[in-house]
Amino acid sequence: MKHYELLLVFKPTLTEEETGQKVALMKEVLEKNGAVIATMVEMGARKLAYEVKKYERGTYFVFYFQAPSTSIFEIERLIRFNEDIIKFLTVKFENKKEIEHWKKLSNTSKVEKKTEPKESPKEEAKEETKEEPESAPKE
Repeated sequence: MKHYELLLVFKPTLTEEETGQKVALMKEVLEKNGAVIATMVEMGARKLAYEVKKYERGTYFVFYFQAPSTSIFEIERLIRFNEDIIKFLTVKFENKKEIEHWKKLSNTSKVEKKTEPKESPKEEAKEETKEEPESAPKE
């Protein structure tokens, strides 16, 4: 089985629930065609480099998976039928160096999902003033 990366760009007009359903459908399509999904990364809504099907933004998802090379044609055919996907890209990793890079990407993307909540700007400003003592000369 070969190593692949599949980038999908969904319409920005879809709600989070609809996007979740479409992603679940894509997972199902991949698994039915013999793919073993290593990880899936949600990249969120981003501005497109150029207008695609009258859309300037899109919701990006990346799948890292292993599949037989014969199943890729069927996967891409089913993606083309889906009107909610405005763009897709399939990348095959072949040599040892590329496969190592694929493993690194699929492993680090699992870690990227864990994000710590950011503090509000007011709280950050309070912490900065507490940490920096005033060293102004006294008159």
